[in-house]
Amino acid sequence: MTRISKLTELKKLMRGMEYSMGLEDLTTVERDIYCAASELAASSEGAETVHMLEHVLVTNVSRPTFFRALKSLVNKGYLSNRDEACRGCYTVHKPYA
Repeated sequence: MTRISKLTELKKLMRGMEYSMGLEDLTTVERDIYCAASELAASSEGAETVHMLEHVLVTNVSRPTFFRALKSLVNKGYLSNRDEACRGCYTVHKPYA
């Protein structure tokens, strides 16, 4: 099996997992931000914008695209603002699968 075919199999596996989790309707950027937020929230009480912007899955995303996708994730119910006192802090919600 060539390296590219191994990569192809891995991508197919990831797409299948994303579909089974209910993430198929998200854009690639939204999925990356959601995954970054989920990982950050698992190690603390929530995900902060400043840390999401530094996450390896998001570093190549422009700031305007990041904030549009973040707003979309909030509107779709995948993330919510944690509270008024902590601007830029988000709670991660499980996908609707």
